[in-house]
Amino acid sequence: MSNLVSRRKLLTTGLTAAAGASGLAIAARLAERYGLVPPDHGGIYGIGQTLTYATQRLLTSHHSLAREFDRSQISKVAPVNGEPPPTELYRSLLAGGFADWRLTVDGLVERPASFSLAELKQFPSRSQITHQACEEGWSFIAESTGFPLAYLLNLVGTSPRARYVVFFPLLSPRRYKWGSLDMLDAWHPQTLLAYGMNGEELPSRHGAPLRLRVPRQLGFKSLKHLSRITVVESVKNIGKGLGSSSPENGFSWYGGI
Repeated sequence: MSNLVSRRKLLTTGLTAAAGASGLAIAARLAERYGLVPPDHGGIYGIGQTLTYATQRLLTSHHSLAREFDRSQISKVAPVNGEPPPTELYRSLLAGGFADWRLTVDGLVERPASFSLAELKQFPSRSQITHQACEEGWSFIAESTGFPLAYLLNLVGTSPRARYVVFFPLLSPRRYKWGSLDMLDAWHPQTLLAYGMNGEELPSRHGAPLRLRVPRQLGFKSLKHLSRITVVESVKNIGKGLGSSSPENGFSWYGGI
């Protein structure tokens, strides 16, 4: 048995035992020791969030894959949660085929960059047919086409200090949203930046020109209408410091399934 597997088994057993013995504080300290505390760990549900996140991170540390489906299994209807940005800027970009849109990548990277949609489409692409489950109870299966986030992170030279990748969409201030992934999900081979859906251009209601697709997490993690990606060591100074806007609206930061 490898050292990683042994460590994972030891930690998982320790977290479970501590929780089962009502030693929640001990379990939380154990998770903190190994960097397994989510940004939204504070508050009444904090210890529960930590135990859930830490256990799933340990159990999936070998890049376990979400199920991929056959083309015949693609859903005939793909529900939409949230409309495109109601701004003149977005309408103008959409009308122009997003020719003037750029994706900015900055933060803890060696080579900060800005890419057009045409440039992103030149990256090595892949398509995957996966299930998207919404926290509100509905779901669908769709094909996403794009490129691995890992490819982009390698291209810009991500710092070893990086702990989170933060995503900002094209949204008006009154609908300000943002999200983040830890590095385990950021480097995962199924985590895509998608510009296509079901063999066509990504529809505006599903996130055009570019959206995040994280098949191992609930749908709210797959942010739409991206405009900027920032690599950081901490999210404490972004928004309310909870890792995304989701915890501010009653959801957890981590949406693993």
